[in-house]
Amino acid sequence: MIGTIAQAVAAAGVVGKIGTLGAGLAVIGAGIGIGQIGGKAVEGIARQPEAASKIQTNMIIAAALVEGVALFAVVVAMIG
Repeated sequence: MIGTIAQAVAAAGVVGKIGTLGAGLAVIGAGIGIGQIGGKAVEGIARQPEAASKIQTNMIIAAALVEGVALFAVVVAMIG
């Protein structure tokens, strides 16, 4: 009984570290994705200023979707 408890505690420590790593990777990926979205939006607005409102709307929607996926990934990484 004590052996299985010790094994469970040791396994939980490893899983916690893996979860932290997964959460970190999710946040880094989201940061890169949102950076790409913002950069390309600014580039698009610079090329066609008259389309700025449409580009900004699409940029905000895309950034929100990336943010949502990153939050979901962090929660799954912490649970798993």
